[in-house]
Amino acid sequence: MSFSAKSGASLSSRAARWWWWWRQQPSCAAAAPAWSFGGSWSRPILDMSYSRQFLDFQGSSIPSSMKKLVVTKLSQNFREAVTLQQDSPVPLPGDGDLLVRNRFVGINASDINYSAGRYDASVKPPFDIGFEGVGEVVALGLSASADYSVGQAVAYVKAGSFAEYTVVPARQAVPLPSVKPEFLTLMVSGATAYLSLKELGDLSEGQKVLVTAAAGGTGQFAVQLAKKAKCHVIGTCSSDEKGGFLKSIGCDRTINYKTENVESVLRKDYPEGVDVVYESVGGKMFDLALNALAIKGRLIVIGFIAGYQNPTGLQPVKAELLPAKLLKKSASIRGFFLNHYLSDYKMALQHLLKMYERGDLVCEVDFGDMSPEGKFTGLESVFRAVDYMYMGKNIGKIVVELPHSVNSKL
Repeated sequence: MSFSAKSGASLSSRAARWWWWWRQQPSCAAAAPAWSFGGSWSRPILDMSYSRQFLDFQGSSIPSSMKKLVVTKLSQNFREAVTLQQDSPVPLPGDGDLLVRNRFVGINASDINYSAGRYDASVKPPFDIGFEGVGEVVALGLSASADYSVGQAVAYVKAGSFAEYTVVPARQAVPLPSVKPEFLTLMVSGATAYLSLKELGDLSEGQKVLVTAAAGGTGQFAVQLAKKAKCHVIGTCSSDEKGGFLKSIGCDRTINYKTENVESVLRKDYPEGVDVVYESVGGKMFDLALNALAIKGRLIVIGFIAGYQNPTGLQPVKAELLPAKLLKKSASIRGFFLNHYLSDYKMALQHLLKMYERGDLVCEVDFGDMSPEGKFTGLESVFRAVDYMYMGKNIGKIVVELPHSVNSKL
């Protein structure tokens, strides 16, 4: 007996109707059962088969175990901190949850901050890692079925995305028209650029905006959004290839810091300084950017990747001169952490999704095709992808694909 995608969906529909009928029965309302992976009674989930195995929307059985990455030792060295587990139990969604089969997961510079335990000192290993994913709903709780269905494409931001399957609260999921890696670029990288520039940048036409690491996952969006605000955009990068990409998305002046002196270029070409800096590098680049601020300039700190691999997570800056420099120019430094702006997150994401769908936003994805061992495919390649980021090789957002072969077992 086999099931097509269509019949898999109709199975879920029958299950939903059955649950509705069962819950109306006076003697059964408090005891509505569902099968767990082991065949024992558990909390109700909508997508189930009569053979006591869950089905994904394409008709193949969901396995009882999966691969996932787990932090087993706190360290800024990702390879030392993280272990690939081969046979972790596939989690069971609760009443308001979705079980998402991940198809694409995003790599972020802060993955090694997370593996080092820098965000929450109270959390001890082992714990799951990975911030964002895109995939399909393959099972869901009864309450979650009010807004979602099996087979629906979704994206999410939640710890634990470096896994073949992730349980995501329905309220945290974002419905998508299809499963595409470009949507993943917007979840953290795009939203960070949009919200930080909107809330802290105070952009206006004609202003000069400097974006450091401009060809990276979030830098690409800062460049484009600043151009949409009719600003003059300067972007730093590490290669002519990256410079070419930046020009293709509207960057007015690119600075290859491997072949040009950033400080000299800024002093010569922008003697009155820049109005806004979107800064993610830290260390010497932070000092250069601070010195380049115009009167009433704003420096937005969204990260400092140059220091993340250090034991402290920091790269030294010339902080002793900071008060005098800010006072002299009536300038300001403004930190941005996405978790502090979650009340505006869905609004920002919907805006970015519409921009992308209209063709007004380039969402560059780097699968590592040009890396020595080729495309980032499977959870095993997450380690290579993190290394690739810290070698400064990527153009756009680094994404790992998690392939899934559909083989019906029924």
